[in-house]
Amino acid sequence: MISKKIVENLSNSSWIRAMFEEGAKLRKLHGDNNVYDFTLGNPDPEPPESVKESLKNLVMSGKPGIHRYMSNAGFNDVREKIAENINNETGLILSESHIIMTCGAAGGLNVVLKTLLNPDEEVIIFSPYFAEYKFYIENHSGKTVVVSPVKDTFEPDMKEFENSINKNTKAIIINSPNNPSGYIYREDTLRSILKIIEDKEKQFNTTIYVISDEPYNKLIYDDVKLPSILKIFKNSFVINSFSKSLSLPGERIGYIAVNPQLSDIDLLINSLVFCNRILGYVNAPALFQKVIAQSIDANVDVEIYKTRRDLLYDILTKTGFSCTKPQGAFYLFPKSPIDDDVEFVKHALKYNLLLVPGKGFGCPGYFRLTYCVSNETIKNSYSAFESLAKDYGL
Repeated sequence: MISKKIVENLSNSSWIRAMFEEGAKLRKLHGDNNVYDFTLGNPDPEPPESVKESLKNLVMSGKPGIHRYMSNAGFNDVREKIAENINNETGLILSESHIIMTCGAAGGLNVVLKTLLNPDEEVIIFSPYFAEYKFYIENHSGKTVVVSPVKDTFEPDMKEFENSINKNTKAIIINSPNNPSGYIYREDTLRSILKIIEDKEKQFNTTIYVISDEPYNKLIYDDVKLPSILKIFKNSFVINSFSKSLSLPGERIGYIAVNPQLSDIDLLINSLVFCNRILGYVNAPALFQKVIAQSIDANVDVEIYKTRRDLLYDILTKTGFSCTKPQGAFYLFPKSPIDDDVEFVKHALKYNLLLVPGKGFGCPGYFRLTYCVSNETIKNSYSAFESLAKDYGL
């Protein structure tokens, strides 16, 4: 018999994937053009031409050693480029030793959690959250503590957050821009979180780490500024990937940036590199490390996503749905017209609309849509949303 825990987790596994599979059935019945699938955050713009050119040149160069093992932390020259890029953006002083290349942000999160957690130590996450966080924490014998948002906002409830911290609290995960809401944590909000952490560290004589999951940090709209976690929190890690900023989700390339102010930093970095190896990642993909080094200043065209955001937001609000316009990422997270968001999402299938219930993100009463779809799909979905809204008297 396989692991009981895995069997249990299967029943609680991703609503995103469940609805995506439902879409495959609907497409067989009705055709691709008549199904409006807003489930999966899978970037559809192609990577920038400079990225493709770098990949082609690297493959064709015949340069020896490009496909071999390297340090488990990654190629030194690649890590230097990433550290320099972070320094230019933040004014901090990181070196290549503060960067560990990883198999995407998911790999980075698992490496950090494996390094930090003793059995039953707690990690706080803020609702709404990326659904896989709970599984990642559980992978490394940790316990998840969820903090609710303030009603009708995506701001964390600071009183609940303060009351959630105890002597077993080891880390906090911040995801900004947020999946699923597109919310960006303002600097004053982060400063409030810092004050609470510092007070609790003194109370319990502990260290509480901040883990910032930032795969959407280049997808920001309307001139909103993204505060630097490394500048605000001394005991912090930034985990990033190029899945969204360069449209490379299938290549699994990312990194961990370690705050140079951390105590016992040499031991910590050695432990991260060790965990990168023993978790089975060994090292990040060699070829795409080199591609990243040559493409560090490239980005996908954010205007593509902004146009889609505005199109979909206008459709939802015109048809009567209540929705906060997101500041980043590529998701909308409107309110469900009924409390039971799972039932609402199931009902939406009647109009070939594939949505994801907020329950899967720890925030029932909402639903998520991704705008990693064509403008035509968004425009053509108008009548479906209109009919769905009428069913609920919107």
